[in-house]
Amino acid sequence: MIECPHVADMPRPEPAPLHETCPECLAGGTSPVQLRLCLTCGHVGCCDSSQGRHATGHFDATGHAVMRTFEPGEAWRWCFVDEALV
Repeated sequence: MIECPHVADMPRPEPAPLHETCPECLAGGTSPVQLRLCLTCGHVGCCDSSQGRHATGHFDATGHAVMRTFEPGEAWRWCFVDEALV
């Protein structure tokens, strides 16, 4: 993992999830492979292995840099700007 300046900008405590699953996948009738939680606003989106790549789409639309896995038993974070685990 690297030192990432974007982590310091994250709200404390982290935001509550806005959804239990990816709302874009639900609306489009697709199934997410794995879920990601935006640590700026709480948006839940699907990973890049999913058809919609909605977590990346959320970053592209908002610039919210850091997300974390929303999968049980996992705790890693990813910075889209630095393209690194943080």
